[in-house]
Amino acid sequence: MTVSKYVVVGAGLAGAATAWQLASQGHEVTILERSVPANHAGSSHGSARIFRYAYPEDFYTRLVVESKVGWDELARLSGKQLITPTGAVDYGSTRQPERLASVLAANGVEHELLSADEARSRWSQIAFDTNVLWHPGAGVIDAETTVTAMVDLAVAEGAQLETGWEVSALRPSGKAYTVHSADGRQLEAENIIVSAGGWLPDLLGNLSLPEAFLAQVPRIHVRQEQAYHFPYKDGSPEPAENWPTFIHKREGIQTYGLPGGRDAEWRGQKVAEYNGGKILPSASAQDGRIDPANRQRVIDYVKEYLPGLVPEPYAETTCLFTNTPTEDFIIDKAENITVVSPCSGHGAKFAPLIGQFAADLATGAAPVPEEFRVGVRSQPATH
Repeated sequence: MTVSKYVVVGAGLAGAATAWQLASQGHEVTILERSVPANHAGSSHGSARIFRYAYPEDFYTRLVVESKVGWDELARLSGKQLITPTGAVDYGSTRQPERLASVLAANGVEHELLSADEARSRWSQIAFDTNVLWHPGAGVIDAETTVTAMVDLAVAEGAQLETGWEVSALRPSGKAYTVHSADGRQLEAENIIVSAGGWLPDLLGNLSLPEAFLAQVPRIHVRQEQAYHFPYKDGSPEPAENWPTFIHKREGIQTYGLPGGRDAEWRGQKVAEYNGGKILPSASAQDGRIDPANRQRVIDYVKEYLPGLVPEPYAETTCLFTNTPTEDFIIDKAENITVVSPCSGHGAKFAPLIGQFAADLATGAAPVPEEFRVGVRSQPATH
Protein backbone atom coordinates (compact mmCIF):
# COMPACT_ATOMS: atom_id res chain seq x y z
CA MET A 1 0.00 0.00 0.00
CA THR A 2 1.24 3.51 -0.87
CA VAL A 3 2.29 5.51 2.22
CA SER A 4 2.61 9.30 2.40
CA LYS A 5 3.58 11.70 5.18
CA TYR A 6 0.92 14.25 4.20
CA VAL A 7 -2.17 13.73 2.05
CA VAL A 8 -4.15 16.71 0.79
CA VAL A 9 -7.72 15.88 -0.22
CA GLY A 10 -8.91 18.26 -2.95
CA ALA A 11 -6.99 20.33 -5.49
CA GLY A 12 -9.02 23.53 -5.57
CA LEU A 13 -7.53 26.83 -4.46
CA ALA A 14 -7.22 25.93 -0.77
CA GLY A 15 -5.94 22.40 -1.32
CA ALA A 16 -3.49 23.39 -4.04
CA ALA A 17 -2.17 26.20 -1.84
CA THR A 18 -1.70 23.82 1.09
CA ALA A 19 0.13 21.27 -1.06
CA TRP A 20 2.38 24.00 -2.49
CA GLN A 21 3.28 25.23 1.00
CA LEU A 22 3.96 21.74 2.35
CA ALA A 23 6.03 20.67 -0.64
CA SER A 24 8.05 23.89 -0.66
CA GLN A 25 8.94 23.21 2.98
CA GLY A 26 10.37 19.83 1.98
CA HIS A 27 7.51 17.62 3.18
CA GLU A 28 6.35 14.49 1.38
CA VAL A 29 2.93 15.28 -0.07
CA THR A 30 0.30 13.41 -2.06
CA ILE A 31 -2.63 15.34 -3.56
CA LEU A 32 -5.84 13.38 -4.08
CA GLU A 33 -8.29 15.02 -6.48
CA ARG A 34 -11.65 13.44 -7.29
CA SER A 35 -11.51 14.81 -10.85
CA VAL A 36 -8.77 17.17 -12.06
CA PRO A 37 -7.46 20.37 -10.42
CA ALA A 38 -9.79 23.38 -10.81
CA ASN A 39 -12.47 21.23 -12.45
CA HIS A 40 -15.81 22.81 -13.34
CA ALA A 41 -17.77 20.85 -10.74
CA GLY A 42 -15.96 22.65 -7.93
CA SER A 43 -15.50 26.23 -6.77
CA SER A 44 -12.04 27.05 -8.17
CA HIS A 45 -12.53 26.97 -11.92
CA GLY A 46 -12.55 29.81 -14.44
CA SER A 47 -10.80 33.14 -14.68
CA ALA A 48 -13.00 35.55 -12.74
CA ARG A 49 -12.88 35.92 -8.95
CA ILE A 50 -12.69 39.22 -7.09
CA PHE A 51 -9.54 40.31 -5.28
CA ARG A 52 -10.35 43.17 -2.91
CA TYR A 53 -9.17 44.72 0.35
CA ALA A 54 -12.49 46.25 1.47
CA TYR A 55 -14.00 44.55 4.50
CA PRO A 56 -15.95 46.07 7.39
CA GLU A 57 -13.72 44.07 9.76
CA ASP A 58 -10.09 44.96 10.33
CA PHE A 59 -9.28 41.25 10.70
CA TYR A 60 -9.99 40.35 7.08
CA THR A 61 -8.42 43.45 5.55
CA ARG A 62 -5.21 42.71 7.46
CA LEU A 63 -5.29 39.17 6.11
CA VAL A 64 -5.72 40.42 2.53
CA VAL A 65 -2.63 42.61 2.97
CA GLU A 66 -0.75 39.57 4.25
CA SER A 67 -2.13 37.34 1.50
CA LYS A 68 -0.96 39.73 -1.21
CA VAL A 69 2.63 38.92 -0.26
CA GLY A 70 1.89 35.28 -1.10
CA TRP A 71 0.25 36.25 -4.38
CA ASP A 72 3.30 38.25 -5.40
CA GLU A 73 5.58 35.32 -4.56
CA LEU A 74 3.38 32.90 -6.49
CA ALA A 75 3.37 35.18 -9.53
CA ARG A 76 7.15 35.49 -9.34
CA LEU A 77 7.73 31.75 -9.07
CA SER A 78 5.20 30.77 -11.74
CA GLY A 79 5.90 33.61 -14.15
CA LYS A 80 2.14 34.03 -14.65
CA GLN A 81 -0.24 36.94 -14.19
CA LEU A 82 -2.70 35.74 -11.59
CA ILE A 83 -4.42 39.02 -10.64
CA THR A 84 -5.47 41.56 -13.27
CA PRO A 85 -5.71 45.04 -11.70
CA THR A 86 -9.09 46.75 -12.11
CA GLY A 87 -9.77 48.55 -8.84
CA ALA A 88 -13.07 48.13 -7.00
CA VAL A 89 -16.09 50.19 -6.03
CA ASP A 90 -18.32 49.48 -3.02
CA TYR A 91 -21.63 51.24 -2.50
CA GLY A 92 -25.26 50.83 -1.57
CA SER A 93 -27.46 51.65 1.41
CA THR A 94 -26.08 48.84 3.59
CA ARG A 95 -22.54 48.54 2.23
CA GLN A 96 -21.28 51.35 4.52
CA PRO A 97 -18.51 52.77 2.32
CA GLU A 98 -17.43 55.15 5.09
CA ARG A 99 -16.83 52.25 7.46
CA LEU A 100 -14.91 50.37 4.78
CA ALA A 101 -12.78 53.45 4.18
CA SER A 102 -11.87 53.69 7.87
CA VAL A 103 -10.70 50.07 7.88
CA LEU A 104 -8.61 50.59 4.73
CA ALA A 105 -7.10 53.73 6.23
CA ALA A 106 -6.12 51.86 9.40
CA ASN A 107 -4.29 49.29 7.26
CA GLY A 108 -2.56 51.66 4.88
CA VAL A 109 -4.59 50.64 1.81
CA GLU A 110 -4.98 53.32 -0.85
CA HIS A 111 -8.59 54.42 -1.31
CA GLU A 112 -10.98 57.32 -1.97
CA LEU A 113 -14.48 58.17 -0.81
CA LEU A 114 -16.55 59.64 -3.63
CA SER A 115 -20.03 61.05 -3.89
CA ALA A 116 -22.42 59.28 -6.24
CA ASP A 117 -22.05 62.14 -8.73
CA GLU A 118 -18.24 62.01 -8.57
CA ALA A 119 -18.30 58.26 -9.11
CA ARG A 120 -20.72 58.54 -12.05
CA SER A 121 -18.39 61.08 -13.67
CA ARG A 122 -15.62 58.45 -13.62
CA TRP A 123 -17.72 55.39 -14.43
CA SER A 124 -20.76 56.48 -16.38
CA GLN A 125 -21.55 52.83 -17.09
CA ILE A 126 -22.66 52.35 -13.45
CA ALA A 127 -25.67 54.10 -11.85
CA PHE A 128 -24.40 54.68 -8.31
CA ASP A 129 -27.07 55.36 -5.68
CA THR A 130 -24.94 56.25 -2.61
CA ASN A 131 -21.47 57.41 -1.73
CA VAL A 132 -18.81 55.12 -3.16
CA LEU A 133 -15.59 53.62 -1.85
CA TRP A 134 -12.90 53.26 -4.54
CA HIS A 135 -9.71 51.31 -3.94
CA PRO A 136 -7.39 50.86 -6.91
CA GLY A 137 -5.48 47.87 -5.54
CA ALA A 138 -8.34 45.47 -6.23
CA GLY A 139 -8.57 43.23 -9.26
CA VAL A 140 -9.67 39.95 -10.83
CA ILE A 141 -8.16 36.58 -9.91
CA ASP A 142 -7.65 33.91 -12.56
CA ALA A 143 -8.61 31.00 -10.32
CA GLU A 144 -7.87 28.16 -12.73
CA THR A 145 -4.41 29.48 -13.63
CA THR A 146 -3.70 30.00 -9.93
CA VAL A 147 -4.59 26.41 -9.07
CA THR A 148 -2.48 25.11 -11.95
CA ALA A 149 0.46 27.25 -10.87
CA MET A 150 0.34 26.03 -7.27
CA VAL A 151 -0.06 22.37 -8.23
CA ASP A 152 2.80 22.64 -10.74
CA LEU A 153 5.06 24.20 -8.10
CA ALA A 154 4.12 21.51 -5.58
CA VAL A 155 4.83 18.74 -8.09
CA ALA A 156 8.15 20.37 -9.00
CA GLU A 157 9.05 20.15 -5.30
CA GLY A 158 8.25 16.43 -5.24
CA ALA A 159 4.52 16.25 -4.51
CA GLN A 160 2.53 13.45 -6.11
CA LEU A 161 -0.73 14.35 -7.85
CA GLU A 162 -3.40 11.65 -8.14
CA THR A 163 -6.41 12.59 -10.28
CA GLY A 164 -9.64 10.64 -10.51
CA TRP A 165 -9.11 9.68 -6.85
CA GLU A 166 -12.40 10.24 -5.02
CA VAL A 167 -11.94 9.91 -1.27
CA SER A 168 -14.82 8.15 0.46
CA ALA A 169 -13.51 7.61 4.01
CA LEU A 170 -10.58 7.69 6.41
CA ARG A 171 -9.93 4.97 8.93
CA PRO A 172 -7.34 4.90 11.76
CA SER A 173 -4.51 2.48 11.05
CA GLY A 174 -2.08 2.29 13.95
CA LYS A 175 -0.45 5.71 14.19
CA ALA A 176 -1.62 6.61 10.68
CA TYR A 177 -4.78 6.57 8.57
CA THR A 178 -5.97 4.51 5.67
CA VAL A 179 -7.56 6.65 2.96
CA HIS A 180 -10.25 4.79 1.03
CA SER A 181 -11.35 5.74 -2.46
CA ALA A 182 -14.82 5.31 -3.92
CA ASP A 183 -13.47 2.66 -6.32
CA GLY A 184 -11.73 0.59 -3.66
CA ARG A 185 -8.17 1.90 -3.77
CA GLN A 186 -6.33 2.61 -0.53
CA LEU A 187 -3.49 4.82 0.58
CA GLU A 188 -1.87 5.18 3.99
CA ALA A 189 -0.97 8.57 5.41
CA GLU A 190 0.32 9.96 8.68
CA ASN A 191 -1.44 13.32 8.30
CA ILE A 192 -4.53 14.27 6.31
CA ILE A 193 -5.58 17.75 5.17
CA VAL A 194 -9.17 17.72 3.95
CA SER A 195 -9.97 20.57 1.57
CA ALA A 196 -12.99 19.11 -0.16
CA GLY A 197 -15.09 22.27 -0.62
CA GLY A 198 -18.71 21.49 -1.39
CA TRP A 199 -18.12 17.76 -0.89
CA LEU A 200 -17.20 18.25 2.78
CA PRO A 201 -20.76 17.63 4.04
CA ASP A 202 -20.66 14.18 2.43
CA LEU A 203 -17.25 13.42 3.92
CA LEU A 204 -17.41 14.79 7.45
CA GLY A 205 -19.03 11.75 9.01
CA ASN A 206 -16.51 9.41 7.33
CA LEU A 207 -13.27 11.09 8.45
CA SER A 208 -12.85 9.39 11.84
CA LEU A 209 -12.95 12.78 13.52
CA PRO A 210 -13.62 12.85 17.28
CA GLU A 211 -17.27 13.35 18.16
CA ALA A 212 -16.43 16.38 20.29
CA PHE A 213 -14.79 18.05 17.28
CA LEU A 214 -17.63 17.16 14.91
CA ALA A 215 -20.14 18.63 17.34
CA GLN A 216 -18.35 21.99 17.10
CA VAL A 217 -18.16 22.15 13.30
CA PRO A 218 -20.59 24.86 12.16
CA ARG A 219 -23.45 23.96 9.88
CA ILE A 220 -22.22 24.03 6.29
CA HIS A 221 -24.48 25.21 3.49
CA VAL A 222 -23.59 24.50 -0.13
CA ARG A 223 -25.23 26.87 -2.60
CA GLN A 224 -25.53 26.46 -6.33
CA GLU A 225 -24.88 30.04 -7.35
CA GLN A 226 -25.75 31.54 -10.73
CA ALA A 227 -23.79 34.10 -12.71
CA TYR A 228 -24.55 35.82 -16.00
CA HIS A 229 -22.34 37.50 -18.59
CA PHE A 230 -23.67 40.69 -20.17
CA PRO A 231 -22.06 42.32 -23.22
CA TYR A 232 -20.68 45.85 -23.19
CA LYS A 233 -22.82 48.39 -25.03
CA ASP A 234 -21.43 50.02 -28.15
CA GLY A 235 -19.75 53.22 -27.08
CA SER A 236 -19.38 52.13 -23.46
CA PRO A 237 -15.93 52.10 -21.89
CA GLU A 238 -14.01 49.18 -23.33
CA PRO A 239 -11.96 47.12 -22.92
CA ALA A 240 -12.79 45.47 -19.61
CA GLU A 241 -10.01 47.17 -17.64
CA ASN A 242 -12.15 50.34 -17.65
CA TRP A 243 -14.68 48.48 -15.50
CA PRO A 244 -13.89 48.12 -11.80
CA THR A 245 -15.20 45.20 -9.84
CA PHE A 246 -18.18 46.21 -7.73
CA ILE A 247 -20.20 45.20 -4.69
CA HIS A 248 -23.60 46.88 -4.39
CA LYS A 249 -25.38 46.05 -1.16
CA ARG A 250 -28.94 47.11 -0.37
CA GLU A 251 -31.31 45.95 2.33
CA GLY A 252 -31.65 42.19 1.99
CA ILE A 253 -29.70 41.81 -1.26
CA GLN A 254 -26.16 42.08 -2.56
CA THR A 255 -25.12 42.14 -6.20
CA TYR A 256 -21.58 41.96 -7.47
CA GLY A 257 -19.86 42.19 -10.81
CA LEU A 258 -16.46 41.96 -12.43
CA PRO A 259 -14.88 41.73 -15.88
CA GLY A 260 -15.57 38.21 -17.06
CA GLY A 261 -12.14 37.60 -18.56
CA ARG A 262 -11.56 34.35 -20.38
CA ASP A 263 -14.87 32.97 -19.03
CA ALA A 264 -16.74 35.65 -20.97
CA GLU A 265 -14.50 35.71 -24.04
CA TRP A 266 -13.22 39.09 -22.78
CA ARG A 267 -16.36 40.83 -24.03
CA GLY A 268 -18.66 41.12 -21.04
CA GLN A 269 -19.24 41.61 -17.34
CA LYS A 270 -20.00 38.79 -14.93
CA VAL A 271 -22.93 39.82 -12.70
CA ALA A 272 -24.56 37.81 -9.92
CA GLU A 273 -26.53 37.93 -6.71
CA TYR A 274 -24.44 36.99 -3.68
CA ASN A 275 -25.86 33.84 -2.06
CA GLY A 276 -28.77 33.96 -4.46
CA GLY A 277 -28.77 30.26 -5.36
CA LYS A 278 -30.51 27.25 -3.89
CA ILE A 279 -29.07 25.36 -0.93
CA LEU A 280 -27.86 21.83 -1.66
CA PRO A 281 -27.03 19.02 0.77
CA SER A 282 -23.61 18.82 -0.87
CA ALA A 283 -21.80 19.39 -4.17
CA SER A 284 -22.91 15.97 -5.34
CA ALA A 285 -26.48 17.30 -5.66
CA GLN A 286 -25.71 20.12 -8.09
CA ASP A 287 -27.66 20.02 -11.34
CA GLY A 288 -26.34 23.10 -13.19
CA ARG A 289 -29.85 24.48 -13.73
CA ILE A 290 -30.47 28.20 -13.78
CA ASP A 291 -33.43 29.53 -11.79
CA PRO A 292 -35.46 31.68 -14.24
CA ALA A 293 -36.53 34.00 -11.40
CA ASN A 294 -32.92 34.62 -10.46
CA ARG A 295 -32.02 35.31 -14.08
CA GLN A 296 -34.82 37.84 -14.38
CA ARG A 297 -33.84 39.61 -11.15
CA VAL A 298 -30.29 40.03 -12.41
CA ILE A 299 -31.48 41.24 -15.84
CA ASP A 300 -33.72 43.77 -14.10
CA TYR A 301 -30.77 44.84 -11.97
CA VAL A 302 -28.62 45.42 -15.05
CA LYS A 303 -31.38 47.49 -16.64
CA GLU A 304 -31.59 49.72 -13.56
CA TYR A 305 -28.01 49.99 -12.36
CA LEU A 306 -25.62 49.09 -15.21
CA PRO A 307 -26.43 51.28 -18.21
CA GLY A 308 -23.09 50.37 -19.78
CA LEU A 309 -24.26 46.81 -20.42
CA VAL A 310 -26.77 45.27 -22.79
CA PRO A 311 -29.34 43.71 -20.43
CA GLU A 312 -29.39 40.40 -22.27
CA PRO A 313 -26.98 37.73 -20.98
CA TYR A 314 -25.04 35.95 -23.70
CA ALA A 315 -23.71 33.29 -21.31
CA GLU A 316 -24.66 31.92 -17.91
CA THR A 317 -23.23 29.43 -15.49
CA THR A 318 -23.56 27.90 -12.04
CA CYS A 319 -20.88 27.44 -9.41
CA LEU A 320 -20.66 26.40 -5.78
CA PHE A 321 -20.39 28.55 -2.67
CA THR A 322 -19.76 26.55 0.49
CA ASN A 323 -20.77 28.68 3.46
CA THR A 324 -20.50 28.75 7.22
CA PRO A 325 -23.18 30.75 9.09
CA THR A 326 -20.70 33.54 9.93
CA GLU A 327 -18.90 33.36 6.55
CA ASP A 328 -15.66 32.76 8.46
CA PHE A 329 -13.38 30.02 7.21
CA ILE A 330 -12.72 26.68 8.89
CA ILE A 331 -9.08 25.79 9.45
CA ASP A 332 -8.78 23.47 12.40
CA LYS A 333 -7.20 20.18 13.43
CA ALA A 334 -8.27 17.13 15.41
CA GLU A 335 -5.57 14.56 16.03
CA ASN A 336 -3.74 14.36 12.66
CA ILE A 337 -6.67 15.45 10.50
CA THR A 338 -6.81 19.10 9.42
CA VAL A 339 -10.10 20.40 8.02
CA VAL A 340 -9.77 23.39 5.70
CA SER A 341 -12.13 26.12 4.80
CA PRO A 342 -15.58 26.25 3.38
CA CYS A 343 -14.75 29.68 2.03
CA SER A 344 -18.20 31.30 1.95
CA GLY A 345 -17.83 32.93 -1.44
CA HIS A 346 -15.00 35.24 -0.42
CA GLY A 347 -12.05 32.91 0.10
CA ALA A 348 -10.28 33.01 -3.28
CA LYS A 349 -8.31 36.15 -2.46
CA PHE A 350 -6.80 34.45 0.60
CA ALA A 351 -5.65 31.26 -1.16
CA PRO A 352 -1.86 31.53 -0.57
CA LEU A 353 -2.44 32.49 3.06
CA ILE A 354 -5.01 29.74 3.66
CA GLY A 355 -2.42 27.28 2.34
CA GLN A 356 0.19 28.68 4.71
CA PHE A 357 -2.18 28.49 7.69
CA ALA A 358 -3.24 24.93 6.86
CA ALA A 359 0.34 23.74 6.31
CA ASP A 360 1.53 25.33 9.55
CA LEU A 361 -1.34 23.78 11.49
CA ALA A 362 -0.84 20.35 9.96
CA THR A 363 2.90 20.33 10.68
CA GLY A 364 2.63 21.98 14.08
CA ALA A 365 4.76 24.92 12.95
CA ALA A 366 2.27 27.60 14.01
CA PRO A 367 -1.35 28.07 15.14
CA VAL A 368 -4.08 29.62 13.03
CA PRO A 369 -6.21 32.65 13.94
CA GLU A 370 -8.81 31.74 16.54
CA GLU A 371 -11.52 32.99 14.20
CA PHE A 372 -10.97 29.91 12.02
CA ARG A 373 -11.17 27.35 14.81
CA VAL A 374 -14.46 25.47 14.98
CA GLY A 375 -16.99 26.71 17.48
CA VAL A 376 -15.34 30.10 18.03
CA ARG A 377 -17.34 32.60 15.95
CA SER A 378 -21.11 32.78 16.38
CA GLN A 379 -22.20 36.22 15.12
CA PRO A 380 -23.68 36.74 11.64
CA ALA A 381 -21.21 37.91 9.02
CA THR A 382 -20.93 41.41 7.57
CA HIS A 383 -18.31 40.60 4.92
